[in-house]
Amino acid sequence: MAARDVLRDWLVEALRALGGSATVIDVSREVWRAHQRDIEASGDLVYTWQYDLRWAATNLRKEGRLAQNKRGEPWRLI
Repeated sequence: MAARDVLRDWLVEALRALGGSATVIDVSREVWRAHQRDIEASGDLVYTWQYDLRWAATNLRKEGRLAQNKRGEPWRLI
């Protein structure tokens, strides 16, 4: 069962798989593709994972691992 803390790792994994930069939709699609079973088996995370993914992105920006971006711009690893 996945915990929401793992979303940070999944986000980075997804961005790497997508070449280091991608839209939120593409990142979400890649996370779902790679971890659908984990998400579905995780209890309430199945209902909140996309929201939690955005919080993971915010935390990665604060750590300097994800570039700052404006709304609608792709997320990019640093």
